[in-house]
Formats: sequence, structure tokens, C-alpha cells
Amino acid sequence: MPAQVKTLFGRMSGAVKQFSLPQKTFAVIAVAAILLGGFALYSWAAKPTLAPLFSGLSATDASAVVDQLSAEGVTYELTDGGSTVLVPQDRLYDMRLSLAAAGLPANAEGDGYSLLDGMSMTSSEFQQQTTYTRALEGELAKTVGAMSGVEAATVKLALPEESVFVSQQQDPTASVFVRTKTGTELSNDQVEAIVHLVSAGIEGMKATDVAVVDSTGKVLSEVGTGLTGGTGDEATSTYEQRVTGAVQALLDQVVGAGNSAVTVTASLNQDQTQRTSEEFTASEGTPPLVSSTTTEEYEGTGGGNATGVLGPDNIAVPNGDAAGTGTYTNTTEDVSNAVNKVTEVTTVAAGTVERQSLAVLVDQTAAAGIDLNQLTATLTAAAGIDAARGDTIAVQAMAFDTTGADAAAEALAAADAQAEADRRADLLRQAVIAGALLLVVVVVAIVLARRSRRSKREALDIGELPLMDGPDPAAELEDLPEIPPALPGPAEVDPVAESLAVKRAEIAALADEQPEEVADLLRGWLTPAGRR
Repeated sequence: MPAQVKTLFGRMSGAVKQFSLPQKTFAVIAVAAILLGGFALYSWAAKPTLAPLFSGLSATDASAVVDQLSAEGVTYELTDGGSTVLVPQDRLYDMRLSLAAAGLPANAEGDGYSLLDGMSMTSSEFQQQTTYTRALEGELAKTVGAMSGVEAATVKLALPEESVFVSQQQDPTASVFVRTKTGTELSNDQVEAIVHLVSAGIEGMKATDVAVVDSTGKVLSEVGTGLTGGTGDEATSTYEQRVTGAVQALLDQVVGAGNSAVTVTASLNQDQTQRTSEEFTASEGTPPLVSSTTTEEYEGTGGGNATGVLGPDNIAVPNGDAAGTGTYTNTTEDVSNAVNKVTEVTTVAAGTVERQSLAVLVDQTAAAGIDLNQLTATLTAAAGIDAARGDTIAVQAMAFDTTGADAAAEALAAADAQAEADRRADLLRQAVIAGALLLVVVVVAIVLARRSRRSKREALDIGELPLMDGPDPAAELEDLPEIPPALPGPAEVDPVAESLAVKRAEIAALADEQPEEVADLLRGWLTPAGRR
């Protein structure tokens, strides 16, 4: 090992030996923190940048992709509940090509129109129709599964066979099973979007022919009725909340917030009805569309009527009635007039308001100077009260009990003050900790600097002092002559005197820095054992 390196390690070892126990503990902690920080920084810098390889994968596809990545020795990371696979950025595109060559992801939820690529020339008509239906189901399932909040979707189609022997063709229907992500629920707008998406993708299908069911078994859309929008109680509650909010917002502008109370009770008709009516009207002055007349006339001579009693061998008695002449006439007229025909189909959706009542209370103090009749008329118009329907409204002014509100306000103010105090205390605690750490660092730095200077000054070998000329080291320290100031001009320098002057200066500096240690050293020399 080079001498310089040995000297450096020797100085470091000497400096560490002079540390006290707290200093050694702090030094060990500091070194450990530096090593851990360096390791963490190296790990973060050495970690590759990850990019999404595939997202929105099913469990089957994700498992197959992960197995392929493991077989090729590529590091990966799963996020979004295992549906997204991350790989290093530099391996992103080549891994996509490699997985595509392996047929991944296979998309187990539905192959879509790719099923048609594998059909053979000898496929029967039934096989072709079944494969086409499966392809439609797969494409629709993939499209629905790509919506926000949907984890997976399955679509089943019921397509009737076309036939010329059927007078009225049946409508196609579809059923959609949706599995949502954890903690999410489809809104009515999303359900309506699914219904219209599926119905528009199938020829002849109407929105009312699509049923949507979620993974919990809840029917979101029924065949024949369309979007359910919740049960009757939910629809009633939604309507009451909407009317209450509108009336409350109006009252807050008049009497102020917290000075009014609104209650709405509504009764909704949950029956859905459909009515069809046809109306025929004739256009005056318009000639008949079709007119036909048929006339039948007959004229001829009829046979005479036999009279009397038949004779032997059924021979009529002569001189019977003589034959007469007959005439027949029949006229038939068929007229088809042009008329207007109007067919009207009216569908009454569920949720029609049958009756509602509105009760409003205002604070007597806040309502001072307000005409309650005018306020009642305004609220009647705002809530849509219909007296002919049996709706009722009641508006009264009463004294409100504000004890609870005042207590809540005081509690809220106290909570805000406590939160502010806690925030300040936390900031103060953090500042004290930071200041203490900074002070410790400064003190340790000062101590280490002083130790370093002392170790440099102690490089003087004090053991050489007994080798100096002189009978007594203590007397020599006191009787050393002062070095005269340097005079200009060349002068001969005594090497011994120069060496003594340098040693004396170092001893003086050492006595200033470490007086106690120097005193102990001198006492040791002055003792008989030290002199020997």
C-alpha cells in the first residue's frame, strides 16, 4: 500500500479514536444514512423506465402475456388490478411484435369479425349464420367493454330467421351482461348509451329490445320498457329532491340561508301505457277515387200455370192458364271516396305526477315585511302546483329554534381554530426538529474541524524533547533565548538555532491549544521516574 494512503488511513484512525461515544454514534448513523441514501439513489437511477405494453386486459389474457414475458426473461409490472402490463421502455415495441406473433392478447371475451377469417368454403348456411352472430356479439362486447367503468361485457343476440312465409316478422332482441370495476356503478346515461349502441348495430332492433343486467343481478334496462331508471321509490325520491332543491334555492334568495324549511310529498304513476288511435276525414269537393255502376235487366215470356186436377196418367186437363211476359232490372253502384287517415300512437312513460303537496316554513323574524300570499303564489308556480290535479301548498311563518345551529356554528369555529392551532404546532415542531438537526450538524462539524487541527499539530514528536541539549527540560523551556529579529542583508543562519526556534514555536502553540496535556507531560518529566 502506498505511504500516502497509509498516512491518510492512519490520520483517519487517529481522528476516530479521539471521538467520544456520542460522536462515534452520530458518525455511524451518518455513514449508514449516506450508504442507504446512495443505495436508494443507485436503485432509482438503475431502475428502467416502464411503459404500458397492454391495458384493459382480461384475467386470461393478462396471465398469457405474463407467462410469455417470463419465458423471454423480460421484467414486467402489473397495475390497475392486473389489467395493465408495464415493461421497460426499450423493450416495448419489440415485445408487442413478439406477442402479436404469438397471438397475444387472444381476447377471450370475443374474437369479433376475426371469426369469419377462419370459415371454410364448405361451411353450411347454419354454420355461416352462427359464426356471423358470434362475430357480432364479440364486436359489440369489445365495444361495450371499452367504456369507462366497465371491466368486461358479454352480448347475446336473438336474431329471427327471415322467411317469406311469415306475415309479421319478429323483432331481434339483445341481452347485455356488464361487469363493472370495483367501486363503480353505471349511470343512467351510460346504460342508455349501451342500449342505443347495441340497438343501432343490429338491423331492425329498437332500443326497447335491449336488456342490460349488471354483475349484481340488477336489471338496468328491460325488454319492452327500455331504461328502468331505478324503482318507483327511487324515481319518487329523485323527483321530491329536485322540487325541494328548486324551492329551497328560491327561498334562500328571499329569506336567507337557514331561515326556511321545505318538504315535498309526491305521488307518481309508475304504469307505462300505450294508446293507438286512427282518424278518418273526408275532403270536401274531391271527386271519388273509384266509381263503378252495374245494371242487370231481364225480360222474357214465362210458361202458363196448370190448373185443375190431373187426369189419368198425369195428363193435365186442357184449357189451363195461358203464359205471360216478365221484366227484371237491378242496378248496383260502387263508389270509393278518397279519405285522409291519421294513425297516432301515444306512449305514456312511467313517472307521471299524479299528486303532490308542498309545505314551507319560514322564520318569523326573517319573514317580517314579506307578504305570505305573494310568497305562496311564487312557490306555487316554482313547484308546479296544480289545484285541478289535487295538489296542495301550505306556507307559514314561525319562530325557528336556532340553538342547534348556533351550537353547530360554535363547534365548527372551534374545530377550525383547533385545526389551525394544530397546524401551527406541527409547523413549529418541524421547525424545532430541523433547527436541532442543523445545530447538531454544525456542532459536529466544528468539533471535527478542531479535532483535525489538533491532530495536525500533534504531529510534533514530543519524545524528541529529552534529546535536546540542556540539563533540565523545564529550565530549557524557560531559558530559551529569544530569536532576534531578522536584519536586512545576508546573514549566516545557525541550523541548530533555527531548529530550536521552530520547536519552541510548536511547543508554544501546543501549550496554547492543550494546556492540560502539556502540564501533565511536564509533571511527568519533573518526577524522578520521568527523568530516568
